[in-house]
Amino acid sequence: MSNTIFFITGPTAIGKSDFAIKLSNKINGEIINADSMQIYKELKILSARPSSSDIKKVQHHLYGYISGNKRFNVEKWCLDATKKIKLLHSKNITPILVGGTGLYIDTLINGITSIPAIPETIKNNSNNLFDKIGSKKFFDLVNKLDNEATKNIAQNDSQRLKRIWEVYEYTNKKFSSWKKNKNKKFLNSVDINILLFLPNRKKNYKRVNERVLKMINSGAIDEVKKLLNLQFKKTMPIMKAHGVPEIISYLDDAISFEECVKKIQVVTRNYVKRQNTWWNSSKLPILKKFDAFPDELHPKSIKLPNF
Repeated sequence: MSNTIFFITGPTAIGKSDFAIKLSNKINGEIINADSMQIYKELKILSARPSSSDIKKVQHHLYGYISGNKRFNVEKWCLDATKKIKLLHSKNITPILVGGTGLYIDTLINGITSIPAIPETIKNNSNNLFDKIGSKKFFDLVNKLDNEATKNIAQNDSQRLKRIWEVYEYTNKKFSSWKKNKNKKFLNSVDINILLFLPNRKKNYKRVNERVLKMINSGAIDEVKKLLNLQFKKTMPIMKAHGVPEIISYLDDAISFEECVKKIQVVTRNYVKRQNTWWNSSKLPILKKFDAFPDELHPKSIKLPNF
């Protein structure tokens, strides 16, 4: 299994991490994070990072290793993940990538368009412009710049619209033109095995609600207080993680505690819905797709080599 990679993926709050630990113990594997929020040092509780006891059971990589004041992106993660994969393969250890960030997994497998890194000043300019003119006018502006790139983008998809604007602003070349360039590849000659879990959504929502309560009881509010003390820019991705804006609103007395909890539950459930939609439309090669939670499946029913 020297060139084998497993991906354990699906929506948030389904139990991917526990399943990955069991798989690791069976096939001499180690776990690599594939979640865009679990990379941050300052966000352990709200990102549902593996516990200390979990980390003792099996080696974990790329968790909590980036400071939230650094702007991170999918390409940087792919480069880091590739290094870890090669290192583990050299030791005859099977890499098991775990997370629900479909963009990370898709890019690692299919590659990425080689667009120059955008300076922080340009990113700040796009944020300021978006805030100044609003989503409707910003969409119209970007659409005029590059209507090919905006064909399948919703007016409220601010992140992708800003990306298109930033690329044109910095390179004076359309994002859609860059996309036609040959992809930068990360993986070569590897055996890819994707295990996708898409359990009943209503049951998933119930687990989300329970997890949010557990996060609050485990110190999520204090975690955000510490985050605020670091005075990161509001535009940094860590400041937009599920739960962070809602708890900030609570700390500012803009909403009640009960409203805060409900809002976190709502945004997380909406994320589950988007994850389901993304994976159902994905063209990635899925080895096995399950309509159950990982903890509902008997190990023998998985029918994987050595499992």
